[in-house]
Amino acid sequence: MNTDAAKSGNAGLADTHIHLEKYEPNRIAQMLKEFQADDGVFVVAVAMDLESSRRTEQLAGQYPNLVRPAYGFHPEQPLPSAEDEEALFAWMEKRALSPAEPLKSKPYVSRMVAVGEVGLPYYTRLEAAERGETLDEAGYIRLLERFIVLAAKHDLPVILHAVYEDADTACDLLERHKIRRAHFHWFKGSASTVERMIANGYHISFTPDLLYEEEIRALARLYPDRLVMSETDGPWPFEGPFAGRDTHPSMAEAVVREWAKLHGLNEQDARRRFIDNARRFYGRDFSDD
Repeated sequence: MNTDAAKSGNAGLADTHIHLEKYEPNRIAQMLKEFQADDGVFVVAVAMDLESSRRTEQLAGQYPNLVRPAYGFHPEQPLPSAEDEEALFAWMEKRALSPAEPLKSKPYVSRMVAVGEVGLPYYTRLEAAERGETLDEAGYIRLLERFIVLAAKHDLPVILHAVYEDADTACDLLERHKIRRAHFHWFKGSASTVERMIANGYHISFTPDLLYEEEIRALARLYPDRLVMSETDGPWPFEGPFAGRDTHPSMAEAVVREWAKLHGLNEQDARRRFIDNARRFYGRDFSDD
């Protein structure tokens, strides 16, 4: 529990998707201190590949419980070599501890709270099409399924980069392997896909573009409040009132405030819903392990 949040009387905040290892070390320390002062409870730090996962693990060790690590391979990049893929999965297997397994059983690793960021290369495919090329997606689909199998094996959530039609492919794989705890970050998609995700109980998270992107605002109005969370996807920059500013995990507060306005709710009520969803999805506190 964040004692600063408790003292302030405010419900806590969570940034459920941030590339923390992309920031400079001094900036990370400053941001996390400021985040806690702003009632921040935890961030979910996602990884891009094996080296990114290693850096993320170091941060989780440096800031236990505040930084909750997820390991994976971001799909908007060339596929890993067979050797690199095997090395990543072997590394993740050692960190895939179930919530019931005490950390002391493997004291040399940090607990992985989710498999992520993983998904499909929607934007890479669009760029290829603009060049008159066709992207072979079979390898990306195979890799995503392998990550989903790993998550199912260890009863871990999956953090997904899968938008528009790619979300349907992701849903096919999640359903095939009976994954219920899926978190589609910064999601965009068709009405039919949204209905399917809601029926399956999949979570989504909103970034600061909730304040100015009508497509996202429309999604926020209809997605069930039990399945929503806040994120920043930092260090990705934002526009509107955030133009020219470094992305900071405390921007989650603006996200929750705007969501509350869209639903005509008290901000504190909205904050409680968001932090309760994040805590439920990403499990118990690990500070006592």
